[in-house]
Amino acid sequence: MTKRSAKRFLREGHLDEAAFQPDTKVRRLNVHTGGGWSPMGHAANEDRDQSYVKTIKPKSEGQAALLSAIDEKNLILALGPAGTGKTYLAIAKAVEALEAGKVGRIVLSRPAVEAGESIGFLPGDMEDKLAPYLRPLYDALTDRLSMKRVKALMAEGLIEIAPVGYMRGRTLNNAFVVIDEAQNCTYVQLKMLLTRLGWNSTMIVTGDPAQSDLLAGVSGLADVADKFESVDTIAVVRLKDKDIVRHPLVAQMLGVL
Repeated sequence: MTKRSAKRFLREGHLDEAAFQPDTKVRRLNVHTGGGWSPMGHAANEDRDQSYVKTIKPKSEGQAALLSAIDEKNLILALGPAGTGKTYLAIAKAVEALEAGKVGRIVLSRPAVEAGESIGFLPGDMEDKLAPYLRPLYDALTDRLSMKRVKALMAEGLIEIAPVGYMRGRTLNNAFVVIDEAQNCTYVQLKMLLTRLGWNSTMIVTGDPAQSDLLAGVSGLADVADKFESVDTIAVVRLKDKDIVRHPLVAQMLGVL
């Protein structure tokens, strides 16, 4: 009786309620043809994707200035302490530009500099060794896009994540470029990176000069930012402790340390 009722439901769309008595071995699983949750359903996937596509709103005056600079300039330097949203806002605007068709691809780069620990002896090839350095960029991307969408865009070459050492000799046209943790770049490296900017492209350089993992005086971010202050076509946004949007203790710790 149960099998015949199930076949009739699949054929006619009509479910015989009497076929499912409390003492039957098979219980009804709330099968219906209307809306509802489905792991593979079209409506469910649309709701999930829409949760990632949300409007960016600044939470401080510094963040508002950064978002305004990204909309107006092609080269932006965002300097500030940890927790001010530099990387997140940059990648969010990059995703927004890609989804709107303003650029053809996103290029994310980060220096592979060890923060006091050596991972050179970890097993794996070069990509495996570089993965920990690039992980923060993946985290920011997956917060704006679903993991499935990020993997698809990377497979198509629309999103590229690479260490700084792989950027020499390239011309980045029609791209949204984000250089993260630039305080770990030397002056020569930053000069090389900044001159990669091509036509119809936007480049954002983020970093905190006070938290460089390089030896004292080696980081070139502060010097480059000071020289660009007088260039009208380049925006230098300096975020402060009051722009920190992480746990309140972060701002308090940075004020003491």
